Amino acid sequence: KIALGERTILSSNMSKVGATMETNRVETKKTEIKRTESDLKLINMESVEVEQIEWLFYPFIPFGKVTIIQGDPGEGKTTMVLQIIAKLTKGEKILPEQQQATDEKDRAEKNVDSDANPVESPIEPVNVIYQTAEDGLGDTIKPRLLAAGADCSRVMVIDDNDRALTMMDARLEEAIIQTKARLVVLDPIQGFLGAEVDMHRANEIRPLMKRVAVLAEKYHCAIILIGHMNKNSNGKSSYRGLGSIDFQAAARSVLIVGRIKDEPEIRVVCHVKSSLAPEGKSIAFRLDKDTGFEWIGEYDISADDLLSGDSRGQKSRKAKEFLLEILADGGMAQKKIEEEAEKRGIKKKTLRNAKLELEIDSVKRGNQWFWMLPE
Repeated sequence: KIALGERTILSSNMSKVGATMETNRVETKKTEIKRTESDLKLINMESVEVEQIEWLFYPFIPFGKVTIIQGDPGEGKTTMVLQIIAKLTKGEKILPEQQQATDEKDRAEKNVDSDANPVESPIEPVNVIYQTAEDGLGDTIKPRLLAAGADCSRVMVIDDNDRALTMMDARLEEAIIQTKARLVVLDPIQGFLGAEVDMHRANEIRPLMKRVAVLAEKYHCAIILIGHMNKNSNGKSSYRGLGSIDFQAAARSVLIVGRIKDEPEIRVVCHVKSSLAPEGKSIAFRLDKDTGFEWIGEYDISADDLLSGDSRGQKSRKAKEFLLEILADGGMAQKKIEEEAEKRGIKKKTLRNAKLELEIDSVKRGNQWFWMLPE
């Protein structure tokens, strides 16, 4: 039994504890309210200045944003990116002058305002940060850069032999500041997530993508993430991307690289997401063990057809057969050839690609151009 005095003391102590807990609860509540109120910041859109998007490679790779390039292993993603890097380190156009001229001619024919379709920004030679988690620097990456004609003194690699580099690593920002790099490449993205990150969980991927997006915008550099596609047999490009949908959601541009089944040396780059400009037309390049890398030009195929195997090479083959047939008896006016090709459902770009493949000659007679098979 508890004596009356003891009960009085106990009751008093309990009352004090209760009062203290209530006081703490109220103070915590006040702190939470105060913190919430002090963190609120509103941006009036009237005060926001309009900014012009600058392009490393229009409309595929913007400066200040994240671009994803994905495809199956061995399709030429890394080789293509190293070719782009080589051009940037020399301050050269990414596409050959011939292709640049063709693109400008196409815009002129369509009466498209050049301001609405800018090409990549004119640039001086720039520094690049290239991180690979798969290939050796000495036996694979540098030989490819040299073959592409790169200025290797402008290509930097963060030494991560002692500690693996991740997308959240402070060294990434430090390297951008120190090198003033205009392009950063992580190849493949799966190698820089961190050991504890599940690439299929949105809540784990979202802060990583936010981090690299902030770096790209803060330092106005292009960041390219190269990734392997999953093995979904559906084939549809939207279902074969990297794990979480947050990868593609955070990127402003997404490209897919694939191989033409019937012409394995031909690879195609398809634009499957473009938040800052109209989607670009598919572009092909040739990757041959004897002749190396060569840009071909626009190629008439969709990303889904490229991945699923439908129509792979069929359109190109049809155009080649058409040209060999129509020019078998001698040269013919280009205008007439194009009109006949249109009747057969062959697009101009497919026809021009076939012409280049067959090395068909163009000869001007009077005011007309004639095509003829090489002798």
